[in-house]
Amino acid sequence: MTGKSATTPAFLFDLDGTLIDSVYQHVLAWREALESAGITLSVWRIHRRIGMSGGLLVNALLRETGRAVTKEQAQELQKRHAAAYTKQLAQVKPLPGARELLQFLSHHQVPWAIATSGHINFAEPGIEMLGVANQAPLITRNEVERAKPDPDLFLAAAARLGAEITNSIVVGDSIWDMLAAQRARALGVGLLSGGYGQEELERAGAYRVYQDPADLLNHVDELGVRTLG
Repeated sequence: MTGKSATTPAFLFDLDGTLIDSVYQHVLAWREALESAGITLSVWRIHRRIGMSGGLLVNALLRETGRAVTKEQAQELQKRHAAAYTKQLAQVKPLPGARELLQFLSHHQVPWAIATSGHINFAEPGIEMLGVANQAPLITRNEVERAKPDPDLFLAAAARLGAEITNSIVVGDSIWDMLAAQRARALGVGLLSGGYGQEELERAGAYRVYQDPADLLNHVDELGVRTLG
């Protein structure tokens, strides 16, 4: 959607852990995928990598085990993760305030988009849960050369909105979102709803940290969104 003025910031949202409560389903799906290949890793180690692109995540996790991985093996693990995650989709719900936040922004003509490291087959169910299909741009891993922590997703989302990236706010739940925001030269805002701590997000560059979308909505004036006058 297009904005009401050049000074109104554009909001660029991550999806998993930011708008939908899906981080732990992804973690468990990765554990199942890895164990099916004979690789055992603690859940917390997997969680620390959620938010990266699938290829980077696999390489990072297997590096911790001391195992080398071929491109074909990485692709196979991603397929197994996709199958495992699909079995858990019924457990995934929108985060508190997510629908209301997006409705608020739309009502006040504040431009927003969603940019996710997930592929389109992961993103579409989340968009349906939020009830925002075709309401704003959706940028997925399929559409960019590199996913987070590279800035490509957020740069593409801002471009799709016709917004300046330097007048955009990246909202995400992971340090990888905040790193990508810095590299894109956007303002980063962190949410605690993906499991990262406030200090971690701030160290990674978050200007503000809120509990979840509902908390962000209650403080949206802190981010320069004017709804009066």
